[in-house]
Amino acid sequence: MTRHYTCVSRTRVLALLASCFGLWLLASCSQPEATTDEVAETPEADAGPPTRGDWLVVWLLSDPESLNPLTSNDATASEVLSFVMSSLTATHPKTFEQIPVLAAELPKVAPDHLTYTFTLRKDATFADGTPVTVEDVLFSVKAIKDPEVKAPFLRNYYTSLVDVRALDDSTIEFRCSEPYFRNDVVLGGISVLPKHFYDPKGELDPVTVVELADWDKIAAAKKERAVRFAQSFNADFHRKMLGAGAYVLADPSRDLITGERVVLRHRDGFWAPGDPLRGDGWVDRLLLRVINNPDAALVALKAGTLDFMGLLPLQHLKQTGTPGFRKRFKKQIAFVPSYVYLGWNALRPALREKAVRQALSHLVDRDRIIQRVRFGFAEKIDSPVYKFSPEYNTDLRGYGFDPDRAKQILDEAGWTDHDGDGIRDKVIDGKPTPLHFEIISNSGNTDRKNIALIVMDEFRRAGIDATLREVDWSILLDRIERFDYDAVILGWQFSANDPDLYQLWHSSQAVPGGSNHVSFKNAEADRILVEYRKEFDKQKRIELYRRLQEIILDEAPYTFLFMPKAISTVDRRFRNTIWYPTGQPNVNEWWVPLAEQKYGR
Repeated sequence: MTRHYTCVSRTRVLALLASCFGLWLLASCSQPEATTDEVAETPEADAGPPTRGDWLVVWLLSDPESLNPLTSNDATASEVLSFVMSSLTATHPKTFEQIPVLAAELPKVAPDHLTYTFTLRKDATFADGTPVTVEDVLFSVKAIKDPEVKAPFLRNYYTSLVDVRALDDSTIEFRCSEPYFRNDVVLGGISVLPKHFYDPKGELDPVTVVELADWDKIAAAKKERAVRFAQSFNADFHRKMLGAGAYVLADPSRDLITGERVVLRHRDGFWAPGDPLRGDGWVDRLLLRVINNPDAALVALKAGTLDFMGLLPLQHLKQTGTPGFRKRFKKQIAFVPSYVYLGWNALRPALREKAVRQALSHLVDRDRIIQRVRFGFAEKIDSPVYKFSPEYNTDLRGYGFDPDRAKQILDEAGWTDHDGDGIRDKVIDGKPTPLHFEIISNSGNTDRKNIALIVMDEFRRAGIDATLREVDWSILLDRIERFDYDAVILGWQFSANDPDLYQLWHSSQAVPGGSNHVSFKNAEADRILVEYRKEFDKQKRIELYRRLQEIILDEAPYTFLFMPKAISTVDRRFRNTIWYPTGQPNVNEWWVPLAEQKYGR
């Protein structure tokens, strides 16, 4: 459920993948090893100890939707926030074990798994020099629990959290109403927000977590305060942020330019100097350049104005194979825990029929898509569970490309061409309804555009009228949150280390702003999703999710497409560019020898 670039920041929810430049964290230890294009690389043994300085210039396909640490829900924002915010604990990128960050040690867990006690480090500060206190932790929980804060996708992980109390100046206790097998990770992963920055008027001071957890019974005066806080919090922090991380957005008017860049600067006096696992980085500046076209990004890379980017397969195969490129840049190829899918909005009359969704899935030639779009750098999937995790159901048999079977399913369901216009139709709710829909995806993503063109061609042959609309990322997110679409091509990250799919598939999450944007609703699936969260026996959880995957595959709310291989490239002046089993590096570990640094502070 966490996704960011450094592998060690706050625990957040699964998020939509905004760009070709993927952001991922959790993975199974059985993840296939990454492969590296090792040519003329300076041996690490000759590089000496890490040196501070230089910039890391990274490509972003789109602007962050919002920099609000709780309400943002796109991968670009998560990447930016991961360098600025810190959490109580994090996950080690190599061992997958929980490690303390703002906490002095891992939490003490009660035998009944209902109480978790954290002790804070005494030296941690926010970027403005203010100490991190238990009051900040308490405030962060209140902000999440406030029902008026636009973070339903995040709040669902804390529904059982009923009380939080400061025991003393450095100790805080979380109490839950029911057990959840990932509570230690979820509670430890809360981004700790500075109360003085995000609630300067102290609106939430007299409101307790207990009261926020029982919203219908809260006193009117306190509810009014919580509503006022949420209105301000939702509106005022899209372009400014403050955290306990090593990097800071120092001047939004200068460093946050829409369509151009986000600049994060290393702050002086970071409380964990030289400790990349707790968020410190060696570069003085992180410059995230927004370039809305992958080909233009590659031109910038070759011109030396980018250091690190994700490559499209064709760019890897045809445009970056020269000796000169290989001398200047290192490549890395690895499966990353993510997947691409076609989502069908069940609120649309035609798409609410399971038979239609199944037929559409049979019309998607995934083998052709993988070869034509990804040039073989992907693998078919049939489930929202990571294929290399023990929870994956190996008995699944997905929808093979079978146009004849698709036509048969549609005919049997009454979808035939009644009026002779070449488009299948059916009377629904007393109204003739053509089998027509619009596919939307984010502009600038050529992979998804090409996927749409391939599937639309097969749909047309089967008497289905489908069109494509490409929209800006922020517009796409807004339309999804409001269920204002027919079909969409998107990606999610897998949470492969003890996955929790509640956020995506429970019917309670099919609300505006929720992550169940296809409105999937199934009573048995709901029961499994709830039971799974309370089960501490790993094998029993595996069995529960095997059945869940069967239900999802049969209902076909998504047409699962593929799990991509990510191809990344980085300037060879950077040392210690290690890729972990997650399929990603911890860029905080990267550094540049003094003699090779390009930029001043």
